[in-house]
Amino acid sequence: MGDTKNLVSREAIAKIKHIASGEVAMLCTFTRDGAMDARPMGTQGIGDDGTFWYFSAKGSTVNDQILANPAVQMIYMVSGKSEYLSLEGTASISHDQKKIDELWSGWAKAWFPKGKDDPELTLITVTLTGGHYWDTKNGKMVSLAKIALAAVTGKPMDGGVEGSLKV
Repeated sequence: MGDTKNLVSREAIAKIKHIASGEVAMLCTFTRDGAMDARPMGTQGIGDDGTFWYFSAKGSTVNDQILANPAVQMIYMVSGKSEYLSLEGTASISHDQKKIDELWSGWAKAWFPKGKDDPELTLITVTLTGGHYWDTKNGKMVSLAKIALAAVTGKPMDGGVEGSLKV
């Protein structure tokens, strides 16, 4: 068993940024029949209020699904650190050129070869409604040792911390 520490406001945003900044999310949208549809999306930015941004193509399935149902879920796993994050939010699609200019990086050119002025480039903006995180107390190596010890001794491992996130 681990500890529970629910985080709110700045503390929640700090945890979210710590885990998700620069990482790839499984961005989940919903089909017209309610099934979840997930795809990897690079996190372009996270605002100080917890807003997330992703680049997408104008005619993409992800955009179509968001336009039909703006509810999304974002799942992050930083396996090298044994940190996990599941966030729920409401998404919208825009072509906010100022924000695209701010978030643009050379990596995005692999998907949008015409650059930040590509007419196919859109911006997914996600406003968070809630979330949950799982983390280790001691880092991956110590946690693995504790798991091995717990398996040998039969005593439950006490190496994690988790909680809800409210921004």
